[in-house]
Amino acid sequence: MPAAKMHADELDVDSALVRRLIAEQFPRWAGLPLADVPSAGTDNAMFRLGDDMVVRLPRRPGAAGQVAKEQRWLPLLAPHLPLPVPVPLGRGEPGPGYGQPWSVLRWLDGENAYDAPLADLTSAAEELGRFVAALRKADATGGPASWRGGPVGANDAHVRAAIRDLGAEGRVDAAAATALWEEVLRLPQWDGDPVWLHGDLLPGNLLTGAGRLTGVIDFGGLGVGDPAADTLAAWAVFTTGTREAFREAAECEDATWARGRGWALCFGLTAEHYYLQTNAVLAAVGHRTVAEALAG
Repeated sequence: MPAAKMHADELDVDSALVRRLIAEQFPRWAGLPLADVPSAGTDNAMFRLGDDMVVRLPRRPGAAGQVAKEQRWLPLLAPHLPLPVPVPLGRGEPGPGYGQPWSVLRWLDGENAYDAPLADLTSAAEELGRFVAALRKADATGGPASWRGGPVGANDAHVRAAIRDLGAEGRVDAAAATALWEEVLRLPQWDGDPVWLHGDLLPGNLLTGAGRLTGVIDFGGLGVGDPAADTLAAWAVFTTGTREAFREAAECEDATWARGRGWALCFGLTAEHYYLQTNAVLAAVGHRTVAEALAG
């Protein structure tokens, strides 16, 4: 769990607030047990409601737009995907003490892949690769732009600041990171039609059971654009020996793969830089992702 507030505008969300919102807007569920779901997520707080539901509330105003997006698009995309994803069961409105929309979704059993790592990485790489390919092939007409659907080079200032500061602390090889980043900036950009991407395929957003991949959660980054960002899982989740299985299943050509490595470097550097003091889990994921990206 985060050690402190991660954002200056972070909202206070606790079980008492959630109980009040449920009682006011979904009274049929008011008597169900409610439990906080520990998470290293940065944008949403989660509370398990009964046995088969989860309440998901934005932690900050800037994440509130994720609610309408998930409510609209997840029911349409879920039937086309080879892994279970959360399906909305209810949409909450702003209420006393909480001025944002929120969601009730179907609970998916499993642990996140950071706390309960995947045992067979090759099989998981193939399964997640097929998930990425299926999402990319779904009809993207009218889809919203993903926050990672544009050129990775738009993050140049943040990446260079992270290299400077993390390099000074000895947390990254600044010369190697800079050299790879310069390569990324020279890559050809996506010139195809926008396609669907999850946008945030990190260990915390993958569910596992008995060491196997069982589901994909947190579609806050869902949107359309360049598919490269969904390949960052190759470096954030997998290893040198299992990346190719993911790539083959994801049907990823060379240019997209190279841009995906750039997204892995970008995510890893900026996540460790920003969350080093407030979210040890995400900072650790970022550090590992940078190491994997530099290794190739």
